[in-house]
Amino acid sequence: MSEVDVKLSMFDRIGGAVSVDRLVEAFYRRMDALPEARVIRAMHGRDLAPVKSVLKRYLSEWTGGPQLYSPEKGHPRLRQRHIGFPIGDAERDAWLLCMRGALEESVADADARQEIDIALTKLADWMRNQAGNPHDAGARRS
Repeated sequence: MSEVDVKLSMFDRIGGAVSVDRLVEAFYRRMDALPEARVIRAMHGRDLAPVKSVLKRYLSEWTGGPQLYSPEKGHPRLRQRHIGFPIGDAERDAWLLCMRGALEESVADADARQEIDIALTKLADWMRNQAGNPHDAGARRS
């Protein structure tokens, strides 16, 4: 099999665990610093170390790297795990602002960055749990 036949995982494309660590650190640094992120920072405890660790494990697995999240936590069930936090458009937008800045800082491959952004944008949109989320309206019609 030639190198052309081998499809790299997103985890490998972005630089593996080192890049995932940089991405998460940059994300939470922005959450702490940006006034636009106050709304989501307030949802977290004072010590961000535990959530950083969980996000690093999740993103490692989500990007095709080592399975570090599911053996401990099971299926991500992200929306269910976040249901206790009011997530509307403002919270989604603040999260994406922090993540897009972190991606820009941490991921050199522009194509990979764009692919991750597209996927995370869909995920962040899905995470909204306040009135008016079109995902919920569709679920009620079923």
